[in-house]
Amino acid sequence: MSGVKQISVKGDEDGMRLDRWFKVHFPQVSHGRLSKLLRTGQVRVDGGRVKANERLLPGQTIRVPPINLDAAANQDGPAKPKPLSAHDKALFHSLVLFEDKHLYVLNKPSGLAVQGGSRTTRHIDGLLQGMAAELYDRPRLVHRLDRDTSGVLVIAKTRSMATALGKLFQTRSVRKIYWALVSGVPRPEQGVIDKPLVKAGGPGEEKVQIAKNMKQDGAQKAMTHYAVIDKAPPSVAWVSLKPVTGRQHQLRVHMQMIDHPIIGDPKYGSLEHDGSGEEKDEGFAHKLHLHARRVTFPHPKGGTVDVTAPVPGHMRESMVTCGFDPEQYDVPEAGEEYDT
Repeated sequence: MSGVKQISVKGDEDGMRLDRWFKVHFPQVSHGRLSKLLRTGQVRVDGGRVKANERLLPGQTIRVPPINLDAAANQDGPAKPKPLSAHDKALFHSLVLFEDKHLYVLNKPSGLAVQGGSRTTRHIDGLLQGMAAELYDRPRLVHRLDRDTSGVLVIAKTRSMATALGKLFQTRSVRKIYWALVSGVPRPEQGVIDKPLVKAGGPGEEKVQIAKNMKQDGAQKAMTHYAVIDKAPPSVAWVSLKPVTGRQHQLRVHMQMIDHPIIGDPKYGSLEHDGSGEEKDEGFAHKLHLHARRVTFPHPKGGTVDVTAPVPGHMRESMVTCGFDPEQYDVPEAGEEYDT
């Protein structure tokens, strides 16, 4: 059909929802109109029918019908973005750990989503859209963290920087270190978890599980290095986690797989709660104890970016309860002996 566009998903759009992708590339297409286009099969991914909450993978092809998109063909957001409120602007700047003219590194708090959804009104991507009103270009996500995971999050200020950083994040050039408190003490205390993952569950119930093998439909390679930093046997260990790949829920599923789930994980953990959000189990706040502690990567414009995020309050409290020192830095990081 004349006017139909076939657009490839970029590397820095890995894991982005299809409805969010449309909002970024074609902001004048309303959610209702997109739903109709999907329902009638006019929008497809790799030739197949999908739903608005479909998570995209780099290299996939999105079929976009001829719907008067020329005005937005070279646009990466609304023509006139709404500026952030004073409160949201202050919130955004309070999260900045590092900034230069090309990128930000934020300290994302636990509970703040990176991207929006049907029941999410405040999220990092929305703050970035508002930042476009005062910047030359719209800042873009380079990678993602789960809503309940805290810590370092890299943001590109321009499309070209997003492309450059996206390529880095697809290689071993980016070193990411996470800290977590897990149930029990892993044996051995340092190792590698190399198990592919596959998505499961329907809308609103999305989960990730271990795939039978790489031949299973939808399976993605996933590898994590882990190392015990300190322990309070037999119940708790403080571990350093280094993901070689960056799959959705990778660290949470891998730790569950070796029978040491991350404390406070409502989806893959062992702790139970009543939904109040305030209950504690064995003295720990019922919040995910997973923190993106540090990111290190070569700056595309030269030099090295090396940023560490402070431990969030709920994790610090739990660590002190266990007798751990949250200020301890000089410890072997996960996977160091395996680096090449």
